[in-house]
Amino acid sequence: MMKTLSELGLTAQGGRECTITGLSVDSRQTMEGHLFAALPGARAHGAEFVQIALRMGARAILTDPEGARIAQDAIKDHDPALVVVEDPRQALAYAAALYYGRQPEVMVAVTGTNGKTSVATFTRQIWQILGMRAINIGTTGVEGDWQAPSPHTTPEPITLHRMLSEAANAGVTHGAMEASSHGLAQRRLDGVGLTAAAFTNFTQDHLDYHATFEAYFAAKAGLFTRILPEDGVAVVNIDDARGMEIEGLCAERGIDVMRVGRSDAADLRVMGQRFDPTGQDLRVDFVGNIYQIRLDLIGGFQAENVLAAAGLVMASGADPEEVFSCLPELTGVRGRMQHAATRGNGSAVFVDYAHTPDAVATAIQALRPHVMGRIIAIVGAGGDRDKTKRPLMGRAAQEHADLVIITDDNPRSEDPAAIRAEVMAGAPDAMEVADRAEAILRGVDALQPGDALLICGKGHESGQVIGDDIFPFDDVEQASLAVSALDGAL
Repeated sequence: MMKTLSELGLTAQGGRECTITGLSVDSRQTMEGHLFAALPGARAHGAEFVQIALRMGARAILTDPEGARIAQDAIKDHDPALVVVEDPRQALAYAAALYYGRQPEVMVAVTGTNGKTSVATFTRQIWQILGMRAINIGTTGVEGDWQAPSPHTTPEPITLHRMLSEAANAGVTHGAMEASSHGLAQRRLDGVGLTAAAFTNFTQDHLDYHATFEAYFAAKAGLFTRILPEDGVAVVNIDDARGMEIEGLCAERGIDVMRVGRSDAADLRVMGQRFDPTGQDLRVDFVGNIYQIRLDLIGGFQAENVLAAAGLVMASGADPEEVFSCLPELTGVRGRMQHAATRGNGSAVFVDYAHTPDAVATAIQALRPHVMGRIIAIVGAGGDRDKTKRPLMGRAAQEHADLVIITDDNPRSEDPAAIRAEVMAGAPDAMEVADRAEAILRGVDALQPGDALLICGKGHESGQVIGDDIFPFDDVEQASLAVSALDGAL
């Protein structure tokens, strides 16, 4: 595939034109005829690798003024076409969209601290039940009618647009994306043509990356202030404290808003909710029409996730009656309030991706109405991430669970004992068990009839990161092994 710089929406210095055979941001993957994007980074500027990219055959360089200064000697020696812009990340996103050309006809995105994977997955499931070929892209990879692994919740633009093009070529017509704060801040979604976008909630996370809480919110809000077009629809959880702000930002651009929540101001409103051990029943009002819905999903918060997904599907043109008829068929998302095992005494084990203070509290509280006995929670915190949330996670677990076990999550390069101590600072009454497999075994062993064990933190992940190594570890698998061992099924 070959395209000129002008066909990619780029203008080189001196008006120079050239034909591009591919795009790359990693100099090691640059090939003959590529446009190499030398982007500013947290640790180094991509311009430091321009010389390598040029030796690999790069024909053009996209960078910012600082990058042009850093690479001036390498550029002088090889004389590539040089494109200098103030925001090279955004320019790359648009160029990638033009280079790969195709996207599914309908694309939606969802942002928020919690719930992104569930909303994107439920959206895809509804479309599929309606007979459409659909995918969702996010933390669990690309799932649906076309599948692929994804290294990031929101892939970088070249990978993202290659995926979207391949999916469209495979017949996929509808796609739902998770929009992470990192992806939004780094302009990864800027070339995606959205029909609708959703906001779930906003709580503390990623302060290791974003300088402030407000910078974190500004990144999330960028989905509505920059990417969603003015003729799109915003589906907003109006019950969240920041939901009103998102609605106001949309109003400034003339974007229509569909409010989701439990308050009277919601267009798509939860009127009633009844729980049982296997799921819940909902009574929902959508602009004056009442629906009674059965969801085989654990957790009260799933009501908002399901309705946000329904809102995205309706905002994309689907008939409300048909959408609501699909909801009882929805299945849970891997690693999100996933039922992992049941002991012989009837007690159950669940696995959830909760890895923020709010998510831990929400998960335990959401499980409570489904459980007659105690809730035992296993909690840990990842290394090389926001340290301020660690004691808050411990406190959230101790406040809402009946018994708490603190264990290792993904310690990465940090001392696991130090991480556990920080979490324990918020949960002084908790039991500390360093080995995660042993913690799960002890949690399962403590289950009495009517109890439930909630294993927080890793969700769908199939490995544990210790130092520079990734060791095979799956919470669901470990829970099943523990139940089998203790109940004598092995």
